[in-house]
Formats: sequence, C-alpha cells, structure tokens
Amino acid sequence: MSLFVQNLQDKVAFSPQMEELLERVANLVLRLARVSLEAEVSLVLVDDQEIQRLNLEYRGVDAPTDVLSFAMQETGEEEPEILGVEPGLLLGDVIISLETAARQAEEYGHSLEREIGFLAVHGILHLLGYDHQDPEETKVMRQAEETVLADLGLHR
Repeated sequence: MSLFVQNLQDKVAFSPQMEELLERVANLVLRLARVSLEAEVSLVLVDDQEIQRLNLEYRGVDAPTDVLSFAMQETGEEEPEILGVEPGLLLGDVIISLETAARQAEEYGHSLEREIGFLAVHGILHLLGYDHQDPEETKVMRQAEETVLADLGLHR
C-alpha cells in the first residue's frame, strides 16, 4: 500500500510518531478490508480554515468539519473516467483538520493520537464505500472502526 501523508497546517504539532500511526491505521484498514497491497491513499492534514473552504466548495456547508473523504472510485454522470490507471488502485484522499481533531480529543477526554486515528479510519472506510446514512450502515461502519482502533490499542 502506498500512503502519502501531507501536513499543510502549522497550528497543531504533527510528529513523526503521528505519521507512523497514520501509516499503521491505513495499513490495518486496508488489510482487514482485503484491499490490494498496491492501493494508494492520500492523507492531508489541514487547519479549520482550509477544511471549511473545502466543506463549502464540495458539500455546500460553510463550517469546519473534522474529516472529508474524496473517493477516486466513485462513478457517476459527473465523475470523469480515470484513464491509464488500473481500477481499484487509487482509493482517494482523506482530509483531516488537526485543529478540530485537537478540540475533539480534549472534549472527548482522549489523546490526539486516538482522535486522528479514528478520523483516519473513518475517512478511509468512506473511501472503501462504507457510510452512515441509516442505522444499519452506521452499525457496520462503527464496528469496523472499533475493530481497527482496538487492534491498534487506541481506546477511548
């Protein structure tokens, strides 16, 4: 698996240990989902201002959020065909606001590492087609999230 981590913010300290955690999270999610080892995922860390801009542009919501996922495998009338790339290889991008993650970690009483681990799992699961639009989907997605987090020792 190829994971590209890019830190585009300077408001919350981002350590090499956090980057290693994100690599472990991505590897475990993809392994449990039986996704090809050649899959590519991008994790981009931003501040609230940038995630709010993206949230407005792509979802029409003028507010910061914690995580956004942009799946490359979604197809529809408005989605361009990706030429020259083996299907299933490029999974997409996960954008995480480290500012929001830090606030949520404090609010929920756990570490920043646990929060960014959760947000990365959540975002990558969205890339794989998981959703939480109805109670059954939510249950399946939450179970997958908790399995990964428990395997990594990231408890609440």
